[in-house]
Amino acid sequence: MDAIKKRMNALRLEADESAAKNEELSAKIKSLEQENLAKEQEITSLSHKNQVLEAELEKLESGLKDAKALADESSQHGTQNESLQRRLQLLEEEAEEADKNMRETNEKLRQTDVKAGHYERKVQALETSRDQWEQKYEEMAKKYADTKKELDDFVAEIGNI
Repeated sequence: MDAIKKRMNALRLEADESAAKNEELSAKIKSLEQENLAKEQEITSLSHKNQVLEAELEKLESGLKDAKALADESSQHGTQNESLQRRLQLLEEEAEEADKNMRETNEKLRQTDVKAGHYERKVQALETSRDQWEQKYEEMAKKYADTKKELDDFVAEIGNI
């Protein structure tokens, strides 16, 4: 009789632990989903910034081409040529800066994609773990019900004696 009570207490404790673990995993999943949403928003923001930078780069490259054409046309004018060369240098520096920004943005996007993939794998692993815990909980609940039925049958049998 004491062994059955101990077993029932152990089963209850294990069921409580399983429920607590399930709640903990559910909270982790929710947290990871929120992190994933934040990362997706960051990806969207960085994608938009990348598009803006690409448009700015095209604009700057167009300006660079225009400046080069002007420099060629006005090569006979020394001061105007120097002025255009300075402008060309600034545009090239801006283009390099825009290109650098675009590379950094692309790297951030790549890193964000890697992180998103990592978190997706983490979520999948947690969901698998949760499913295993749920299955264990269901098995323990069935064992508990079977043990309770055996105990009830045993009590009824003792009562009949």
